[in-house]
Amino acid sequence: MSWGCGLCALLAGGALLVLLLLRWLRADGDLTVLWAEWRGKKPENELRGKVVWVTGASSGIGEELAYQLSKIGALLAISARREDELERVKKKCLQISNLSDKEILVLRLDLTDRSSHEAATNSVLKHFGKIDVLVNNGGRSQRSLFVDTNLDVFSAIMELNYLGTISLTKHVLNHMIERRRGKIVTVSSVMGIMGAPLASGYCASKHALQGFFNSLRTELTDYPEISIINICPGPVQSKIIQNVFTEKLDKSIENFKSGVVSLFFSPPLAAFFTLLTDSLAAGMLGLQFWIRFFSSSSLPWQLMPSSASQLCAQ
Repeated sequence: MSWGCGLCALLAGGALLVLLLLRWLRADGDLTVLWAEWRGKKPENELRGKVVWVTGASSGIGEELAYQLSKIGALLAISARREDELERVKKKCLQISNLSDKEILVLRLDLTDRSSHEAATNSVLKHFGKIDVLVNNGGRSQRSLFVDTNLDVFSAIMELNYLGTISLTKHVLNHMIERRRGKIVTVSSVMGIMGAPLASGYCASKHALQGFFNSLRTELTDYPEISIINICPGPVQSKIIQNVFTEKLDKSIENFKSGVVSLFFSPPLAAFFTLLTDSLAAGMLGLQFWIRFFSSSSLPWQLMPSSASQLCAQ
């Protein structure tokens, strides 16, 4: 009898190890996200006809998200500072989808100009009559040592990534509270959970977003149809590194080449958006991971922060 129990335990342990290995090889997201991809509601059914406002839509994650959402029939408001780039994105959306010209609104928006956020929100509402989903994606990264970086760089990072985001959220949330429904999705980062060298200001802004939206979620318990969703990507294959803050506000990064590790663990943007739209369709709350390799490596960071910090620095 004891021999049989031991064999069963051994087989169960082996099966668990195989499962963990498969997750390691497949981990574009945590198990909750992967379940939503496998068995959840279909984005084309849940998001078609919904009004989705995407900030930072002129490049990178925001641009690709606009393409993916247009394909499934979501009505789009796309925002960024560069209106010409937004028009380029809109043109491609029209080419790859069945949306009409009026179903994609181009809206120039500077997140650091907080006085313009109410008018921008009203423009979207006037055009579509509602906002079903706000995707807070606008922001910039950083690549500089803290000791070499001017403090005005940190101020600019927080103004854009944090204060600009929560300012726009406040105006859109008022509308969602009136309707008693909606989704606010914030593209945070794995750096909102962990730390990394050369990104102290960026990490601070993403930690601030994590704290803010996790707190906001607890304040909205009277509105169960309003979802607060934090998305925490790891590295992605995009051009975001070309538009980062450095040690000075007027200095841009030059001749940057992604490392082998970054490229190896950075799946294409399209893979990310399959999981993101699946999460949106499922109405998932809380923290969603799309962090190939990093979703597993973040566990030691939370359990052994000192050792993980030393390893990351090396």
